[in-house]
Amino acid sequence: MARDADLCSMEKINELAQLIARFAPNSGMASTVVPRLSLIRANQPSATVPTVYEASLCIIAQGSKRVSLADQSVIYDASSYLLVSVDLPLVGHVLEASPAAPYLCCKIDFDPAALADLLLTERRPAPGNDLPVLAIYPTDTDLIDAACRLVRLLDRPESIAVLAPLIEREILYRLLTGPHGGLLCQIGSVDSHLNQVSRAIATIRKGFHGQLRIDEIAAASGMSASSLHAHFKAITRMTPLEYQKQLRLQEARRLMLTDGANAGTAGFAVGYDSPSQFSREYRRLFGAPPRQDIERLQAVPGSAAAY
Repeated sequence: MARDADLCSMEKINELAQLIARFAPNSGMASTVVPRLSLIRANQPSATVPTVYEASLCIIAQGSKRVSLADQSVIYDASSYLLVSVDLPLVGHVLEASPAAPYLCCKIDFDPAALADLLLTERRPAPGNDLPVLAIYPTDTDLIDAACRLVRLLDRPESIAVLAPLIEREILYRLLTGPHGGLLCQIGSVDSHLNQVSRAIATIRKGFHGQLRIDEIAAASGMSASSLHAHFKAITRMTPLEYQKQLRLQEARRLMLTDGANAGTAGFAVGYDSPSQFSREYRRLFGAPPRQDIERLQAVPGSAAAY
Protein backbone atom coordinates (compact mmCIF):
# COMPACT_ATOMS: atom_id res chain seq x y z
CA MET A 1 0.00 0.00 0.00
CA ALA A 2 2.79 2.42 0.90
CA ARG A 3 4.50 1.70 -2.42
CA ASP A 4 1.25 2.36 -4.30
CA ALA A 5 0.81 5.65 -2.44
CA ASP A 6 4.37 6.69 -3.30
CA LEU A 7 3.82 5.87 -6.98
CA CYS A 8 0.58 7.86 -6.99
CA SER A 9 2.35 10.82 -5.38
CA MET A 10 5.15 10.67 -7.96
CA GLU A 11 2.62 10.54 -10.80
CA LYS A 12 0.87 13.64 -9.47
CA ILE A 13 4.15 15.50 -9.01
CA ASN A 14 5.15 14.62 -12.56
CA GLU A 15 1.77 15.81 -13.82
CA LEU A 16 2.18 19.10 -11.97
CA ALA A 17 5.69 19.53 -13.40
CA GLN A 18 4.41 18.99 -16.94
CA LEU A 19 1.61 21.52 -16.42
CA ILE A 20 3.94 24.19 -15.00
CA ALA A 21 6.49 23.60 -17.76
CA ARG A 22 3.78 24.05 -20.39
CA PHE A 23 2.20 27.18 -18.93
CA ALA A 24 5.49 28.77 -17.79
CA PRO A 25 7.85 28.33 -20.76
CA ASN A 26 10.15 31.20 -19.74
CA SER A 27 12.33 31.78 -16.67
CA GLY A 28 10.88 33.90 -13.88
CA MET A 29 7.61 34.14 -12.01
CA ALA A 30 4.42 34.63 -14.01
CA SER A 31 1.00 35.50 -12.66
CA THR A 32 -1.93 33.68 -14.26
CA VAL A 33 -5.58 34.36 -15.02
CA VAL A 34 -6.44 32.09 -12.09
CA PRO A 35 -6.64 34.43 -9.07
CA ARG A 36 -3.79 34.06 -6.59
CA LEU A 37 -1.99 31.42 -8.70
CA SER A 38 1.54 32.07 -9.96
CA LEU A 39 3.93 29.75 -11.78
CA ILE A 40 7.71 29.91 -11.43
CA ARG A 41 10.45 28.51 -13.63
CA ALA A 42 14.25 28.72 -13.45
CA ASN A 43 16.56 27.05 -15.95
CA GLN A 44 19.62 27.31 -13.73
CA PRO A 45 20.50 27.86 -10.06
CA SER A 46 19.87 31.43 -8.96
CA ALA A 47 21.70 34.01 -6.93
CA THR A 48 20.42 34.56 -3.39
CA VAL A 49 17.47 36.91 -3.82
CA PRO A 50 15.87 38.84 -0.93
CA THR A 51 12.16 39.36 -1.60
CA VAL A 52 8.83 39.51 0.21
CA TYR A 53 6.87 36.28 0.09
CA GLU A 54 3.12 36.72 0.48
CA ALA A 55 1.27 34.37 2.84
CA SER A 56 1.08 31.38 0.55
CA LEU A 57 1.55 27.73 -0.28
CA CYS A 58 4.54 26.96 -2.53
CA ILE A 59 4.76 23.54 -4.19
CA ILE A 60 7.92 22.55 -6.05
CA ALA A 61 7.31 20.01 -8.81
CA GLN A 62 10.94 19.82 -9.93
CA GLY A 63 14.26 21.09 -8.58
CA SER A 64 14.99 22.41 -5.08
CA LYS A 65 15.32 25.67 -3.22
CA ARG A 66 16.65 27.15 0.01
CA VAL A 67 14.56 29.83 1.74
CA SER A 68 15.87 31.79 4.73
CA LEU A 69 14.37 34.12 7.33
CA ALA A 70 17.12 35.74 9.42
CA ASP A 71 19.01 32.75 10.91
CA GLN A 72 16.37 30.16 9.97
CA SER A 73 16.72 28.26 6.69
CA VAL A 74 14.67 25.50 5.09
CA ILE A 75 15.38 23.49 1.95
CA TYR A 76 12.52 21.93 0.05
CA ASP A 77 11.87 20.07 -3.18
CA ALA A 78 9.19 17.85 -4.71
CA SER A 79 9.08 15.74 -1.54
CA SER A 80 7.79 18.67 0.54
CA TYR A 81 5.96 21.96 0.27
CA LEU A 82 6.46 25.36 1.87
CA LEU A 83 3.94 27.29 3.94
CA VAL A 84 4.45 31.02 4.58
CA SER A 85 1.90 32.36 7.03
CA VAL A 86 2.40 36.14 6.71
CA ASP A 87 4.09 38.41 4.16
CA LEU A 88 7.73 37.79 5.08
CA PRO A 89 11.00 39.29 3.80
CA LEU A 90 12.84 36.10 2.87
CA VAL A 91 15.97 35.20 0.95
CA GLY A 92 15.43 32.59 -1.77
CA HIS A 93 18.07 30.55 -3.62
CA VAL A 94 17.26 27.99 -6.34
CA LEU A 95 19.67 25.11 -5.72
CA GLU A 96 18.82 22.60 -8.46
CA ALA A 97 17.83 23.64 -11.98
CA SER A 98 19.00 23.15 -15.55
CA PRO A 99 17.60 23.67 -19.06
CA ALA A 100 16.89 19.92 -19.24
CA ALA A 101 15.35 19.76 -15.75
CA PRO A 102 14.24 23.29 -14.78
CA TYR A 103 13.09 24.38 -11.37
CA LEU A 104 9.27 24.35 -11.51
CA CYS A 105 7.03 25.67 -8.76
CA CYS A 106 3.45 26.80 -8.28
CA LYS A 107 2.56 29.42 -5.70
CA ILE A 108 -0.96 29.80 -4.31
CA ASP A 109 -1.56 32.92 -2.21
CA PHE A 110 -3.98 32.61 0.68
CA ASP A 111 -7.31 34.41 0.47
CA PRO A 112 -8.03 35.55 4.07
CA ALA A 113 -11.75 35.95 3.34
CA ALA A 114 -12.04 32.40 1.97
CA LEU A 115 -10.11 31.04 4.95
CA ALA A 116 -12.26 32.94 7.45
CA ASP A 117 -15.40 31.62 5.76
CA LEU A 118 -14.07 28.06 5.93
CA LEU A 119 -13.29 28.44 9.63
CA LEU A 120 -16.94 29.32 10.26
CA THR A 121 -17.97 25.83 9.16
CA GLU A 122 -14.94 23.89 10.36
CA ARG A 123 -14.59 23.90 14.14
CA ARG A 124 -10.93 23.64 15.00
CA PRO A 125 -9.01 23.73 18.32
CA ALA A 126 -7.88 27.18 19.42
CA PRO A 127 -4.46 27.86 17.81
CA GLY A 128 -1.35 28.35 19.88
CA ASN A 129 1.02 31.26 19.40
CA ASP A 130 4.22 29.24 19.01
CA LEU A 131 3.66 27.77 15.55
CA PRO A 132 6.34 28.38 12.88
CA VAL A 133 5.50 31.11 10.35
CA LEU A 134 7.85 29.51 7.81
CA ALA A 135 7.90 25.72 7.56
CA ILE A 136 7.99 22.77 5.17
CA TYR A 137 5.79 19.68 5.31
CA PRO A 138 5.86 16.29 3.52
CA THR A 139 4.15 16.18 0.15
CA ASP A 140 0.45 15.28 0.29
CA THR A 141 -0.96 13.50 -2.77
CA ASP A 142 -4.45 14.97 -2.39
CA LEU A 143 -2.99 18.47 -2.09
CA ILE A 144 -0.88 17.97 -5.22
CA ASP A 145 -3.93 16.64 -7.06
CA ALA A 146 -5.90 19.77 -6.16
CA ALA A 147 -2.99 21.97 -7.32
CA CYS A 148 -2.94 20.09 -10.65
CA ARG A 149 -6.64 20.73 -11.14
CA LEU A 150 -6.17 24.40 -10.34
CA VAL A 151 -3.35 24.81 -12.87
CA ARG A 152 -5.26 22.75 -15.43
CA LEU A 153 -8.00 25.39 -15.40
CA LEU A 154 -5.66 27.52 -17.51
CA ASP A 155 -6.81 25.30 -20.38
CA ARG A 156 -10.44 26.16 -19.59
CA PRO A 157 -10.60 29.89 -18.84
CA GLU A 158 -14.40 29.89 -19.08
CA SER A 159 -14.51 27.60 -16.01
CA ILE A 160 -12.14 29.60 -13.79
CA ALA A 161 -14.75 31.87 -12.17
CA VAL A 162 -16.83 28.89 -10.98
CA LEU A 163 -14.29 26.12 -10.35
CA ALA A 164 -11.19 28.00 -9.07
CA PRO A 165 -12.86 29.12 -5.79
CA LEU A 166 -14.02 25.53 -5.16
CA ILE A 167 -10.55 24.07 -5.71
CA GLU A 168 -8.98 26.85 -3.63
CA ARG A 169 -11.39 26.07 -0.80
CA GLU A 170 -10.44 22.39 -1.05
CA ILE A 171 -6.75 23.31 -0.79
CA LEU A 172 -7.40 25.46 2.27
CA TYR A 173 -9.47 22.63 3.80
CA ARG A 174 -6.67 20.12 3.28
CA LEU A 175 -4.19 22.50 4.88
CA LEU A 176 -6.58 23.22 7.73
CA THR A 177 -7.06 19.51 8.49
CA GLY A 178 -3.34 18.73 8.17
CA PRO A 179 -0.47 19.05 10.65
CA HIS A 180 -0.46 22.84 10.17
CA GLY A 181 -4.15 23.36 10.96
CA GLY A 182 -3.31 25.53 13.94
CA LEU A 183 -1.28 27.83 11.72
CA LEU A 184 -4.18 28.24 9.28
CA CYS A 185 -6.44 29.00 12.25
CA GLN A 186 -4.06 31.76 13.31
CA ILE A 187 -4.13 33.28 9.84
CA GLY A 188 -7.93 33.28 9.81
CA SER A 189 -8.47 34.31 13.44
CA VAL A 190 -8.97 38.06 13.79
CA ASP A 191 -7.64 38.18 17.34
CA SER A 192 -4.48 36.10 16.84
CA HIS A 193 -1.10 37.80 17.02
CA LEU A 194 -0.32 36.43 13.57
CA ASN A 195 -3.40 38.09 12.09
CA GLN A 196 -2.66 41.35 13.90
CA VAL A 197 0.92 41.41 12.63
CA SER A 198 -0.39 40.59 9.16
CA ARG A 199 -2.58 43.72 9.31
CA ALA A 200 0.42 45.76 10.44
CA ILE A 201 2.43 44.42 7.51
CA ALA A 202 -0.34 45.32 5.07
CA THR A 203 -0.32 48.88 6.41
CA ILE A 204 3.46 49.17 6.07
CA ARG A 205 3.42 47.74 2.54
CA LYS A 206 0.68 50.14 1.46
CA GLY A 207 2.71 53.23 2.40
CA PHE A 208 6.32 52.04 2.54
CA HIS A 209 7.52 55.07 0.50
CA GLY A 210 6.54 57.48 3.27
CA GLN A 211 7.48 58.05 6.90
CA LEU A 212 6.82 55.12 9.21
CA ARG A 213 4.17 56.07 11.80
CA ILE A 214 4.13 53.42 14.50
CA ASP A 215 0.96 54.71 16.19
CA GLU A 216 -1.00 54.39 12.95
CA ILE A 217 0.36 50.92 12.28
CA ALA A 218 -0.40 49.81 15.84
CA ALA A 219 -3.96 51.13 15.55
CA ALA A 220 -4.48 49.29 12.25
CA SER A 221 -3.24 46.06 13.81
CA GLY A 222 -5.32 46.38 16.98
CA MET A 223 -2.28 46.39 19.28
CA SER A 224 -0.44 48.88 21.40
CA ALA A 225 2.86 50.21 20.06
CA SER A 226 4.88 48.13 22.53
CA SER A 227 2.91 44.97 21.78
CA LEU A 228 3.30 45.60 18.06
CA HIS A 229 7.08 45.82 18.35
CA ALA A 230 7.31 42.64 20.43
CA HIS A 231 5.05 40.45 18.28
CA PHE A 232 6.22 41.93 14.98
CA LYS A 233 9.83 41.06 15.73
CA ALA A 234 8.94 37.63 17.11
CA ILE A 235 7.17 36.74 13.85
CA THR A 236 9.24 38.50 11.15
CA ARG A 237 12.62 38.53 12.93
CA MET A 238 12.86 42.31 12.38
CA THR A 239 11.35 45.58 13.59
CA PRO A 240 8.69 47.46 11.59
CA LEU A 241 11.36 49.98 10.53
CA GLU A 242 13.70 47.23 9.31
CA TYR A 243 10.78 45.65 7.44
CA GLN A 244 10.00 48.96 5.72
CA LYS A 245 13.66 49.33 4.76
CA GLN A 246 13.64 45.92 3.06
CA LEU A 247 10.49 46.81 1.13
CA ARG A 248 12.10 50.04 -0.08
CA LEU A 249 15.33 48.39 -1.16
CA GLN A 250 13.61 45.51 -2.91
CA GLU A 251 11.35 47.89 -4.82
CA ALA A 252 14.37 50.01 -5.79
CA ARG A 253 16.09 46.88 -7.07
CA ARG A 254 13.04 46.01 -9.15
CA LEU A 255 12.93 49.52 -10.62
CA MET A 256 16.56 49.27 -11.69
CA LEU A 257 16.37 45.69 -12.94
CA THR A 258 13.08 45.76 -14.83
CA ASP A 259 12.43 49.46 -15.53
CA GLY A 260 16.00 50.58 -16.21
CA ALA A 261 16.04 53.27 -13.52
CA ASN A 262 19.40 54.50 -12.27
CA ALA A 263 20.34 54.26 -8.59
CA GLY A 264 19.56 57.90 -7.78
CA THR A 265 16.11 57.77 -9.37
CA ALA A 266 15.26 54.42 -7.78
CA GLY A 267 16.39 55.50 -4.32
CA PHE A 268 14.39 58.71 -4.46
CA ALA A 269 11.31 56.87 -5.78
CA VAL A 270 11.18 54.56 -2.75
CA GLY A 271 11.65 57.29 -0.16
CA TYR A 272 15.40 57.89 0.25
CA ASP A 273 16.57 61.51 0.40
CA SER A 274 20.27 60.63 0.69
CA PRO A 275 21.92 58.77 -2.22
CA SER A 276 24.82 57.75 0.02
CA GLN A 277 22.49 56.27 2.64
CA PHE A 278 20.58 54.42 -0.09
CA SER A 279 23.78 52.97 -1.57
CA ARG A 280 25.09 52.00 1.86
CA GLU A 281 21.90 50.21 2.92
CA TYR A 282 21.48 48.63 -0.51
CA ARG A 283 24.97 47.14 -0.31
CA ARG A 284 24.32 45.85 3.19
CA LEU A 285 21.20 43.94 2.03
CA PHE A 286 22.25 42.75 -1.43
CA GLY A 287 26.00 42.41 -0.94
CA ALA A 288 27.06 44.90 -3.64
CA PRO A 289 26.46 48.56 -4.61
CA PRO A 290 23.36 49.14 -6.78
CA ARG A 291 25.04 49.30 -10.19
CA GLN A 292 27.29 46.30 -9.55
CA ASP A 293 24.39 44.24 -8.19
CA ILE A 294 22.16 44.98 -11.19
CA GLU A 295 24.94 44.20 -13.68
CA ARG A 296 25.51 40.88 -11.89
CA LEU A 297 21.82 39.98 -12.10
CA GLN A 298 21.57 40.99 -15.75
CA ALA A 299 24.55 38.81 -16.63
CA VAL A 300 22.79 35.66 -15.37
CA PRO A 301 19.37 35.16 -17.02
CA GLY A 302 16.76 34.05 -14.53
CA SER A 303 18.97 34.75 -11.51
CA ALA A 304 16.33 37.06 -10.06
CA ALA A 305 13.74 34.27 -9.79
CA ALA A 306 12.34 34.87 -6.34
CA TYR A 307 10.13 31.88 -5.53
